[in-house]
Amino acid sequence: MKSQVKTLGILGGGQLGRMSTLAAANLGIRVHIYCPDEESPASQVAEKTYVGNYSDKKKLRAFANGVDVVSYEFENIPVETVRFIENVRPVFPNCKLLEISQNRITEKRFLNNVGISTAHWTPIRSAGELAAAVRSAEKQDFILKTARFGYDGKGQLVHKAGSDPKKNFERLNSKELILEEKVNFSREISIIIARDKNRKSALYGPVLNEHKNHILSKSTIPAPIEDEIAAKALRVTRKLAEALDLIGVLALEMFVTKDGRILANEIAPRTHNSGHWTIDACYVSQFEQHVRTVCGLPVGNPARHSNAVMINFLGSDVDKVNKYYKMKGSCIHLYGKSEIRKGRKMGHITILKPIK
Repeated sequence: MKSQVKTLGILGGGQLGRMSTLAAANLGIRVHIYCPDEESPASQVAEKTYVGNYSDKKKLRAFANGVDVVSYEFENIPVETVRFIENVRPVFPNCKLLEISQNRITEKRFLNNVGISTAHWTPIRSAGELAAAVRSAEKQDFILKTARFGYDGKGQLVHKAGSDPKKNFERLNSKELILEEKVNFSREISIIIARDKNRKSALYGPVLNEHKNHILSKSTIPAPIEDEIAAKALRVTRKLAEALDLIGVLALEMFVTKDGRILANEIAPRTHNSGHWTIDACYVSQFEQHVRTVCGLPVGNPARHSNAVMINFLGSDVDKVNKYYKMKGSCIHLYGKSEIRKGRKMGHITILKPIK
């Protein structure tokens, strides 16, 4: 099958867009980037970059007219932007998935409605509602989160039964919050699924994820979990993709509880940090799958030829990159970001161990 797409447009210019752009080049597909930043990681490798606000309809139309199909590389692209572009060019994944993943209340409700379990949660719109929700709960420890625009630990805090509801509600500075009961989990895992226009799927994982200050620090494949739990997590991810009628790539982050249950935590409507190892350890990476699925090509073989550990370079960690250049089985990826900031994802390294 030959793709009719000659040029792919990507909304967002971060490292995920950069790695999808590099994958597209291997398939002979050009990429145009649209983002607000003059020197984004993706723009360094793309054929063309449109620099503009996501509300600039004139620039958005010019961008859309210059490509055959559009995708996005992070979930905080305004839904209105995607809806506008959908009137000019096809967008994958569709606006429905983006809308669901942008609001934690909408996301949890959708997951529960399709039969996927989550931690017990309650929507919160006032300090009074927060106090009432805590009083009626069986547990004592909670996570209070903004419903929108939270990531990498931002927009959330620990709330306990004895905490001041007014103080914590005001600290998050949002009119719409979500209160989740703190999960007694043994592991955090994720699975990435790619699904093409023929509804064929390719899955990666489960991957074991470890965090540093709420930011993904390390991913290990295969995850050290029981086969039965792995199979259950794969079924849950397939169920989600089918319920959404996904075309594209998404990741589902999950908790494995100490009693063996799977609880969905977050949906990422895009390629995912916990799948960066697929570039070096698999026959077809998550980024190539992204390009394939949104451009009308069939999913490729997701099988891995190597087990892998992926480590993020967060902030000044990137200064340690030199020690990895001579390490056996190491694959280094730097994102071209000039400014080092605390917790900023500057690159990653994947350490391979070939499967015998």
